[in-house]
Amino acid sequence: MVIRAPAKLNLCLYLGGRREDGLHELRSLFCPLVLSDRIEIVPADDDVDEVVCAGVEGPNLVGVALEAMRARGWRHGPLRIVIDKRIPVAAGLGGGSADAAAVLRLAGEQLADLPELAAGLGADVPSQLEPRFALVSGAGETVEPLPAPGEFGVVLIPDDEGLDTGAVYAEADSLGLAREAGELDRLAERLRAATASGASPLEYADLLANDLEQGAISLRPGIAEALVALEEVGATRALITGSGPTAVGLFEDVAAADSAAAALPPRYANAIVSTPQRLG
Repeated sequence: MVIRAPAKLNLCLYLGGRREDGLHELRSLFCPLVLSDRIEIVPADDDVDEVVCAGVEGPNLVGVALEAMRARGWRHGPLRIVIDKRIPVAAGLGGGSADAAAVLRLAGEQLADLPELAAGLGADVPSQLEPRFALVSGAGETVEPLPAPGEFGVVLIPDDEGLDTGAVYAEADSLGLAREAGELDRLAERLRAATASGASPLEYADLLANDLEQGAISLRPGIAEALVALEEVGATRALITGSGPTAVGLFEDVAAADSAAAALPPRYANAIVSTPQRLG
């Protein structure tokens, strides 16, 4: 079996205060991209599960997901899971969460509490159980499906090195970037209204902002240069996705995104062009 785990693009991310559980309250638009990891699943040769992900060191969230599934009663023979990483690692694109959610979907008919299990694995995992355009609230556990957005293309500029999510949130806290709860709710209502007709995000570009951006730039100043470069090649909006360090530029369609990527300075030769994935 081969399954795909789409990258998650934050078209906006509004930051609230820290909750009693230590996580931050958020309001964000999540959009799955055509850019995806490829996951191959075959029976294991031995009596234990095996997760292989070339180039990624340390524990893998897919392995944690498998252990959690089996602990909750999922019955399946040992698996060998090989992940072909195409989503940049620690880039704010939710690649690890997408991989874990894709594997959780294997137990969709056997485990009734997958959303709860997903939330226990990480804030981005619940939204990836059914990749779709959605308004995400809480710390990521509340997922409100929205009409699929109209056409647009993106150019992603990943950094050569990932950025620690916790460090970015801590920096945002130190800079006092959090919004009041009432403001978060008002912004959520504006997002619902703006997306209700299935418009392209370019039509509500004024709502596309990421409150973590200043914190990410504080830790990785080069992000600001990438954002400027995207604006100079014609991006309607340039911002970071997730906690960074990936900079993303929004364009009218994939053709415009392709042209823009080709016009970027040579140091951004690793830029990735993608489009929204029509799932759900």
